[in-house]
Amino acid sequence: MKVILLQDVKSLGKKDQIVDVSDGYARNFVLPKKLGLEATPKNINDLKLKKAHEDKVAAENLAAAQALAAKINEEEITLSIKVGEGGRTFGSVSSKEIAEACKNQLGHEIDKKKIVMKDSIKSVGSFEVDIKLHTKVTAKLSVKVVEGK
Repeated sequence: MKVILLQDVKSLGKKDQIVDVSDGYARNFVLPKKLGLEATPKNINDLKLKKAHEDKVAAENLAAAQALAAKINEEEITLSIKVGEGGRTFGSVSSKEIAEACKNQLGHEIDKKKIVMKDSIKSVGSFEVDIKLHTKVTAKLSVKVVEGK
């Protein structure tokens, strides 16, 4: 019997995969536990429509991320940091501060976990910070750190 899996099953396969199992296994285990559906023409068609919809949504999300990346690549934010004698800084600029500055200065809601910094910013100057907007899209934001109070 052919079965469409509704969730990952360890010895059978992944979600939305069509697998061939014995009739008894399907009737006694897969179908009663709602791990799968019988692969009727209607269910196969529903699966195809669902996959097409997921692909469309994924393409829209990718396009939106690329548009946001194009905007972010052209913009710059300014942050101030305390500086003492001899140009020594107190603390560093964190991804949380960069996310807040993006929201306040640019109007973009960016999650602090998506901001990728190789090293923490501990000096005054201009820096490039990567922002992971999508698995395939990374934007570069210019961060200008100036001397503060």
